[in-house]
Amino acid sequence: MKKKIISMISVVLTMMLMTGCGASSKDAVSVSMENSSWDAGESLNYEMTAGEMGGSYYGDSMSAGSTETADNGQIWTDRKLIRNVDMDVETKEYDALMSKLEIRIQELGGYIENMDSYNGSSYSGYRSSRYANLTIRIPQTKLDSFLNVMPDICNVVRRSDSVDDVTLTYVDLESHRDALRTEQTRLLELLEQAENLEDILTIEDRLTTVRYQLESMESQLRAMDNQVQYSTVYLSISEVKELTPVEEEEETAWQRISEGFIHSLKSVGHGFAEFGIWFVIHIPQLVIWAVVITVVVLLIRRHRKKKAAKKAAKEAEVTTGQNNTK
Repeated sequence: MKKKIISMISVVLTMMLMTGCGASSKDAVSVSMENSSWDAGESLNYEMTAGEMGGSYYGDSMSAGSTETADNGQIWTDRKLIRNVDMDVETKEYDALMSKLEIRIQELGGYIENMDSYNGSSYSGYRSSRYANLTIRIPQTKLDSFLNVMPDICNVVRRSDSVDDVTLTYVDLESHRDALRTEQTRLLELLEQAENLEDILTIEDRLTTVRYQLESMESQLRAMDNQVQYSTVYLSISEVKELTPVEEEEETAWQRISEGFIHSLKSVGHGFAEFGIWFVIHIPQLVIWAVVITVVVLLIRRHRKKKAAKKAAKEAEVTTGQNNTK
């Protein structure tokens, strides 16, 4: 039995040295036994710090793709790139644009992750207040196709692109995950061999920790895969009466004066139109206020007339009294 345990420990140490060669020097595996067998009453001191990942790991290879060499000489064949696009667009046909967007997103295999829209509450026809903010997820291979069609269905005011290379982080997480899987397998093998209750509890406690770390690593990898496979487009849509012109060349002074004058005339016209719309909409309120004001004015006049009549009567009485005295 003693030779069997020693042989098993040697195999464990050999495997750990092989898989931990890319780890930092602090990563180590130690399996010490106070006695040479698994008899009752004996204890096991088991420690594997490979699961407590603190260093960097690099696998032998990744999926097929363009080959590239890292700074430390490691070669991988795929890069993990997260693409994000932020866009501000305008449209005169808000409903038509929203419909076209939904159709195009579905055709490309994407989906709307979040949407915040406001349809407005004003009766005014001059300035529409409708807008929408969307978070769109598009397959990375179809992102360029989606961006290319946007200028055809709306006026792009602003666009910002960003690419985040998470290759090193992804490889590091994969290596952590593989090391944890290996450690989990070894712990299960040792658990089958353990006969002492204290040894069993020690191994099961470590196994629980390893499984928790393994689930965390796999969750991070799934989230990162989703971000890599589906690019994110933050789209802000505004409905306007006039589209923002695209300045292709510098305007002359006369062009600026003429365009400014025309814009000023339009503003005056829109102002009169807005006043007319406002007046018609608020006629019921204006009538009510006119009636209230008229009643108040009549009451005030009536009160003044009564007060003046009383004052005149008193003055007449005083005059009559004085005449009688004489």
